[in-house]
Amino acid sequence: MVLEDRILVWRFKNGSKEALAGIYEKHRDDLLRIAASLLNHNTAAEDIVHDVFIGFVRNRSSFVLRSSLKAYLVTGVVNRSRSFYKTKDRNATIENEQMDLVESRHSRPEQWIITNEQTQILTDALQLLPVEQREVVVLHTQGNLRFRQIADLQAVSTKTAQSRYRYGIEKLRTLLNGKVSL
Repeated sequence: MVLEDRILVWRFKNGSKEALAGIYEKHRDDLLRIAASLLNHNTAAEDIVHDVFIGFVRNRSSFVLRSSLKAYLVTGVVNRSRSFYKTKDRNATIENEQMDLVESRHSRPEQWIITNEQTQILTDALQLLPVEQREVVVLHTQGNLRFRQIADLQAVSTKTAQSRYRYGIEKLRTLLNGKVSL
């Protein structure tokens, strides 16, 4: 996968619109899922992901892929999500908009309803975690980032990132109390 990303980045830096589209298609869903989980706000999540890609395009000529492209893009999503939380009108915006229903692979309506209900319960519980723990849980479980990558992103040690994950999962289990299986 890293080789594929390197090739796409090289093609993108050399002017290939198809390569940019390939990068976007490859990483969009994961980035949206991460942003939505961090923010509990789908519209803002979409805006953040688009902003990250706009920044990526603007910095095309100076961009150097030092590690994984996904980690680079996730870092942008996390940083912009943090900025979103710092805005003054965040609370008013979030209270006025409910999270959109999540697409489901279940063909039977009752399975779809149960899945969406469980997803909403889990998302609401995630919002009750401290930001640092929520980031680690989301980045590890949904972003598939390693604790070392998360530690670098949060500017902490790997042990601290692992502890935040452990404490976050424990709090989620307590909050959910069997309502959703982790």
